[in-house]
Amino acid sequence: MKNLFMKVTLLIMSFALVFFPLHTEAKGKANPSRQCMEETSVQLQSALRKLWIDHIIWTKSYIVSAISDLDDQEQVLARLLQNQDDIGNAIKPYYGEEASNKLAQLLREHILIAGKVVEAAKSGNQNNFKKYNTEWYKNADDIALFLSKANPNWSNEELKELLYMHLQLLTDQVSARLKKDTEAEIVAFDKGEDHIIILADVLTKGIIKQFPKKF
Repeated sequence: MKNLFMKVTLLIMSFALVFFPLHTEAKGKANPSRQCMEETSVQLQSALRKLWIDHIIWTKSYIVSAISDLDDQEQVLARLLQNQDDIGNAIKPYYGEEASNKLAQLLREHILIAGKVVEAAKSGNQNNFKKYNTEWYKNADDIALFLSKANPNWSNEELKELLYMHLQLLTDQVSARLKKDTEAEIVAFDKGEDHIIILADVLTKGIIKQFPKKF
């Protein structure tokens, strides 16, 4: 009886050793493919988040430099404008060089107009502030329209709302900085950072949906 029990146990173990590796191998073949797709999507998400977070970090640095007339203003502006080229380059693999250059151009305009808005607010020139603020929002409309035409998964209205909020939060930072209200400035920046991640993720999802074979 004891020998029979041993034989049955060994037989069961033999089946386990034969079939378990096959099961593991099958799983091993399925998971890398799924993991690879996930990694590609995450890489795009991480890249766009970093670029847009850099966007608000260097915009913040420029606001500080411009309002305080610091010596590094030109260098900070150059770095900020480079960020707009970097964002344009991020869409090049999907939309080509012409679209990449167009987005970079629109974003550079966004920054240059922002500089005029900051200067008008700093000098207290309400007429110029209204003028350049209107141009700023018109530029946001242009960016939203350009992107929504490039990708049907990007809603023109949704992008406009996101960009308008971005402008409002930047305006809040400028206002708080001029009033020397550090607490309000910090709150506005933190909100701006959270918001820009939402914008970056909307762009990421749109690209993945439009080009599923790349992910």
